[in-house]
Amino acid sequence: MVPLVNAVHASDGHSFSKFTEPSITLIAGIGVAGDAHAGLTVKHRSRVARDPHAVNLRQVHLLHAELFDELIEAGFAVFPGDLGENITTRGIDLLALPTGARLAIGRSAVVQVTGLRNPCSQLNRFQPGLMTATLGKDADGRLVRKAGVMSIVVAGGEVRAGDPIGIELPAGKLKRLEPV
Repeated sequence: MVPLVNAVHASDGHSFSKFTEPSITLIAGIGVAGDAHAGLTVKHRSRVARDPHAVNLRQVHLLHAELFDELIEAGFAVFPGDLGENITTRGIDLLALPTGARLAIGRSAVVQVTGLRNPCSQLNRFQPGLMTATLGKDADGRLVRKAGVMSIVVAGGEVRAGDPIGIELPAGKLKRLEPV
């Protein structure tokens, strides 16, 4: 399957879920136009409380639609946008990407993966047990955070459902994703 955008979402408020949109516009160095998490510096409330001047490495949240398939099968009623992602993908193993991987999305947008979204207790407030369902263990017993990846916008552009996603891995030794 060719990696593609399954759906796009934004919210101008600091709500847990985001609204599905016909398209979103990515702005280089900022994030999603009109989204509460867009900006040069951190916008997530927990990050602002720690250091409001920190660089925003969480401009765009991408989440794989395959996680929704898994969660629905486990009995959770969750759908694209519910977990606060800006871009829902299909056909790409986001969690296997290295830090610094670039995703060319649609005609001109490019995001650079900065790290993993760390599942938090807000998931359990949305639906009890959801946080545990977004965590797992790999073959070596290491914790797997399944709640998607965070990125910065390298090149802006419009993104909509159905857009193809190209993958460019960084040169040199690949660095495993860590929470940001």
